[in-house]
Amino acid sequence: MLRSSAITQGVERSPNRAMLRAVGFGDDDFNKPIIGIANGYSTITPCNIGLNHLAQKAEEAIKQDGGMPQMFGTITVSDGISMGTEGMKYSLVSREVIADSIETACNAQSMDGVIAIGGCDKNMPGAMIAMARMNIPAIFVYGGTIKPGKLDGKDLTVVSAFEAVGQLASGKISKETLIKVEKNCIPGAGSCGGMFTANTMSAAIEAMGLSLPFSSTMAAEDHEKVISTERSAQVLVDAIKTNIRPLDLLTKEAFENAISVVMAVGGSTNAVLHLLAIARSSDIELSIDDFERIRQKVPVICDLKPSGKYVTVDLHKAGGIPQVMKILLEAGLINGNCKTIENKTIQEILEKIPKKPPLNQEVIRPISSPIYPKGHLAILKGNIASEGSVAKISGIKEPVLTGPAKVFESEEACLEAILKKEIHAGDVVVVRNEGPVGGPGMREMLAPTSAIVGQGLGDKVALITDGRFSGGTYGLVVGHVAPEAAIGGNIALIENGDSITVDANKKLIQLNVDNQVIAERKGKWVKPMAKYTKGILGKYARLVSSSSKGAVTDQA
Repeated sequence: MLRSSAITQGVERSPNRAMLRAVGFGDDDFNKPIIGIANGYSTITPCNIGLNHLAQKAEEAIKQDGGMPQMFGTITVSDGISMGTEGMKYSLVSREVIADSIETACNAQSMDGVIAIGGCDKNMPGAMIAMARMNIPAIFVYGGTIKPGKLDGKDLTVVSAFEAVGQLASGKISKETLIKVEKNCIPGAGSCGGMFTANTMSAAIEAMGLSLPFSSTMAAEDHEKVISTERSAQVLVDAIKTNIRPLDLLTKEAFENAISVVMAVGGSTNAVLHLLAIARSSDIELSIDDFERIRQKVPVICDLKPSGKYVTVDLHKAGGIPQVMKILLEAGLINGNCKTIENKTIQEILEKIPKKPPLNQEVIRPISSPIYPKGHLAILKGNIASEGSVAKISGIKEPVLTGPAKVFESEEACLEAILKKEIHAGDVVVVRNEGPVGGPGMREMLAPTSAIVGQGLGDKVALITDGRFSGGTYGLVVGHVAPEAAIGGNIALIENGDSITVDANKKLIQLNVDNQVIAERKGKWVKPMAKYTKGILGKYARLVSSSSKGAVTDQA
């Protein structure tokens, strides 16, 4: 029985039907499934500017296939615009707002299913959290990746602009070159073009079966994205008829498949945070230790930016996520029995995909010749992070460093020191009070990390933080340190000059200070006053869980 029958059937429902007649329902429409279209369209960001066209195409396809679409909007935050500002504190918060808004609209109106259309980083996990909470038939449509910018024959992405700031500060480029990079790095609609957070999460969702094959790497401006959206709407109508629900698909094995794909493509550290959050909404026991377990056996086989050479449209041309998954399936590194929204198994979906990558490309490597023999997202623990932390170690030869701490209480203070050339090879930069509670909101550290890379220190300096990193970050960087500084985690006790070891080989993040000294500092520690006591940031800081649990707000 359709959920919407609670508001459309029977004489007593005449007032409800009167409201629906006003928005276009006719007599025959009250027996059709009501399907929500969660439309993330906005002109705030190039990631989402093309979504309204896709939403309209989905609306038409749902009508043609026998459903009654009801469109509603969700918000978005452009990380690229808010990066390095106080506004970035709202980015991770927006994930919860998006999830709450989709859940609210769909459940309040008793919708029978939902197609969520998103582009920016938090649209995707926000939609997935809502889908898991509601457990009504659902499908996700990714708005698509941006095509690369071009300058002097080289591909550019948004990260190119951030790295150019560091290059300018170190005298490697002129201001004129910086402006050229700025003007050419983002040529049109779509999400950031490397294997950054948006493309990482779209790949993970495809791997978990909640979006269509090949859809996660399509370019936003290409017509195949429209065709895929229309097909997604048709598949959703079928899923409502056969009652395929998100929790039928979001099994522990499906999450493990997603983690394997994230490792293979060299994806964003944010995938750890978001997959943990989606798993909690799905009542799946997933921990950061699962990421480390899978990392040990899954190599990085895709040469993608930020640390690699190619962009996501190149991955699409080489066979996309289905090609990556087929290679992993043949190696026994994903579970082919997991089901998808099309009511097929992963093995069935991949049946006609070649076992080996095409010979005329260098984006996807054979599993026998990987970029890195193990995954690039390492889970480090130690006396700085007893609950764990996430290290992204791609783009460096040796992920080990012991050096003196240089401590900063905010991202802004850290960036200022980097641009003043106060950070030197061998330093361990500590940025704290940027966690879920302390930030609040876990700002991403793309500006400092890009400035470090731009100055040629990417493999010579470590940066650790209780905040996050952009998907565009690479180098010896460790984020999501938990417990965070604001609640008394040991990262709050580090002093300038303390010796710190970051060793991804040993999975260690260690403050090399006597335990008695640490205990004395702990006794003197005073909890900092909340930076926000009102509004959404104040509410978020009071509700949010540890980053080791996905930084969720509905089950802290």
